[in-house]
Amino acid sequence: MKKTLLPLLLAALTLAHGTAGAWGFFGHRTIAQVAVYELPSAMQAFYYRHMAEIVAQSTAPDERRNDDPTEAPKHFIDMDHYSEDDPFGKMPRQYDKATEKFTADTLKKYGTVPWVIIEMKDNLTEAFRQRDTLRIIKYSAELSHYVADAFVPLHTTINYDGQLTDQKGLHGLWESQLPERFINDYKLDGEPAKYVKDPLTAVWEVIQQSYGFLGETFDRASKIEKVMKPDVRYTFAHKYGKTTRRFSDAFADAYEKGVGGMVDFRLKGAPTLVSSLWLTAWQDGGKPDLGPMMTPSKPSKDEKEKLATELAAWKKNTLPQDQLLLAQQKAKKVETVDEIKSAKDMAAPPAEETEPTPAEAPAPAEAATPASAPAPATDKVKVKTKSKAGSEKTKQKATKLEW
Repeated sequence: MKKTLLPLLLAALTLAHGTAGAWGFFGHRTIAQVAVYELPSAMQAFYYRHMAEIVAQSTAPDERRNDDPTEAPKHFIDMDHYSEDDPFGKMPRQYDKATEKFTADTLKKYGTVPWVIIEMKDNLTEAFRQRDTLRIIKYSAELSHYVADAFVPLHTTINYDGQLTDQKGLHGLWESQLPERFINDYKLDGEPAKYVKDPLTAVWEVIQQSYGFLGETFDRASKIEKVMKPDVRYTFAHKYGKTTRRFSDAFADAYEKGVGGMVDFRLKGAPTLVSSLWLTAWQDGGKPDLGPMMTPSKPSKDEKEKLATELAAWKKNTLPQDQLLLAQQKAKKVETVDEIKSAKDMAAPPAEETEPTPAEAPAPAEAATPASAPAPATDKVKVKTKSKAGSEKTKQKATKLEW
């Protein structure tokens, strides 16, 4: 893996880092949905009843990035900033020890995802302890998001988009373009959830694994670049009045042959840790009976049949082929993208143009609140639930957190 670390670029890179999402909306929603299938029966009926809400809210952290300046660092940790030789030996795993060694401002600048995951798990534990349905849904969704972020190799490096190695656009290619294009070839039949005795250690192991994949992530792209001409390698799109460049489908196909197994492996592993942390929070929160928290309290015949169908497809690894992923149910596009398949007859876009965010265009989430270290303040959140009796709107106080 070749790198060029330029100190003068660090400030700009930190700002730019906030524009890159992980997995895209498609990947995040797929991970959240599959995690529901991996839960034990004592939790599954409740989570399945609220699966559509959890899947929708799993992208809330990305949706609020533009409005919340404290959000971006919660999605990554640039380990190579601390050391290229032994970053995991030099970085303390405990947050308080890490701040003593590197200062809180440094951690915020180069990412805090491992500690945000633990914070979300603790918030979810308390929500279970309080039997707070609204917060169980919210923190389950957001915990899913941050855990999924930790599974992306490019969320562990300063060179997060290949921008330092003349491979800009690699982030979106790895975690959005490949999963969306090749989801039918990937395996989503993960392992059942298990109680996690040491969540922080488990999270750090995931981050270390992600960091270990960086070499292949960059090198495989470099090998293709040597044999594929630029006019075939890139494609241009005009959207929202801007012309942007991204890797072509031809490049994506070639890159999939080199790293597709890695992307598949990380996409398959993320739901297992998500569901395991949900289970851990539920057990640590006193194992509350989730049945009385549903209205009606027992799954209907239709729900049972629908869940059975989806579980069977999940075990057979045919969810995408059977069109059962909620992420496949895309909303209508606001604006059509006029894409040019070849870059041969088109000049490169102006230097000031930026790559499109890997995730789809964000829309503010009504009930989303920043997830961070506790600094409580109350605010009212509206929630709308549906049952056979009809729709019902309720208001509930929620704790707003700030880093």
